[in-house]
Amino acid sequence: MLVNVHKHNIFLLLLVAALAFPAKAQVWTLQQSIDTAMVNNRNLQIGRNTTAISQYKHQEARANLIPKLHANADYRYYTNLPYQLMPMSVFGGQEGQFKEAQFGVPHNINANVQLTMPLYNSQVQGAIKTTEIASELTALQYRKTEERVYLEVANLYYNAQILKNQLAFIDSNLVNSLQLLKNMQLLKEQLLAKGSDVNKVALQTEQLATQRELINSNYEQVLNALKFTMGLSLATELDIDPSISYHTETAYTETLTTDVQVAQVQTKLHSSELTTLQRSKLPSLSLYGTYGTTGFGYDQSPNNFLKFYPIGFAGVQLSLPLFNGTVTQQKISQKKLELANSELQLREQTEQNSMQVENARKQRQVAQQTVTNNLSQIELAKSVYEQTLLQQKHGVASLTDVLLADNTLREAQQNYLSAMVNYLKADLELKHLTGNILNSKP
Repeated sequence: MLVNVHKHNIFLLLLVAALAFPAKAQVWTLQQSIDTAMVNNRNLQIGRNTTAISQYKHQEARANLIPKLHANADYRYYTNLPYQLMPMSVFGGQEGQFKEAQFGVPHNINANVQLTMPLYNSQVQGAIKTTEIASELTALQYRKTEERVYLEVANLYYNAQILKNQLAFIDSNLVNSLQLLKNMQLLKEQLLAKGSDVNKVALQTEQLATQRELINSNYEQVLNALKFTMGLSLATELDIDPSISYHTETAYTETLTTDVQVAQVQTKLHSSELTTLQRSKLPSLSLYGTYGTTGFGYDQSPNNFLKFYPIGFAGVQLSLPLFNGTVTQQKISQKKLELANSELQLREQTEQNSMQVENARKQRQVAQQTVTNNLSQIELAKSVYEQTLLQQKHGVASLTDVLLADNTLREAQQNYLSAMVNYLKADLELKHLTGNILNSKP
């Protein structure tokens, strides 16, 4: 038994009045939410930084072709001058005999500028090509992150829309339920209805109020998740547009999805790395030159001095790797297997995408038909409810019939909302799988 029906009536009326005048908050459309997320989402900010890093790495690889200039300075003080063996035959001695002698002065100063410039280096050329492909891969991964954020925002927005429309339906049902409760109280006062009938309606009204509180809590949680994905503070006042825009079936032109493009570029990257390893066996050629001065000093009397003499030379250096313990060959074997795996993944990704596109088309088609069916079911359930309510007033239908008709109407409303959002999500997924998600408006 309910304690006091009138108290419940007052509470529910105050609740409905409060809900009819909610706090004002800025209403965001789906497009505004997506645009904001594309600017403020932290994962996208990280992706932009990663893209810039890959571009700098490519510039770093290209910088290895620029001549390098180094300044060198060296000072040595010999506590013991280096020894050299002199053949004694030079001084008239016996052939094959040698005499040690110390040459030089204790103070040695060298200062020079050295220029080096690669003329041909397969490793440098390979690194430039590889970093260029890596930059392309990073750009695609950033696009993939954009698509993921787009999907997250859209799905959260659709979830918020269905919850907000559920709130609107419940508010409407609460009004109907309160009116029914009022009628039942009048009938009871006229001894035309039992107290249990009044309690049944009051119980249903309270259940609706409780359900509304639960849905409203879920709505706030979805809004918080939406704010987080958009990169906004949780304190931001935000509301969504409850009107669900339903579009007729649209045919999307199939293009290469980002996942397939990533697989293609990964294959190209492994191929470039393999080519670089194979060319590492080629010789490298570089130009170098040095210009500077050499100083010699002696600090003992009677002939102490410090004199400098210019030095300069230029040359070409050829370097040919002959054997490095089969390390390069092992790396080549590994890279060939990585390339084979990448090609298999590309083929699998392409075939999987084709399958997913076909399934998404069928899912959207079913969702569209469900929307149409549920819309007609709502009209039918509303008509049944109104007729049952009228019959109940004339004593033809029981209160149980009215409650069953009301539950049927609410169920039809919920099914319609679910079907509508399922269609929008199926359409969104089809856009994604056909490579059109960032090229069309939601």
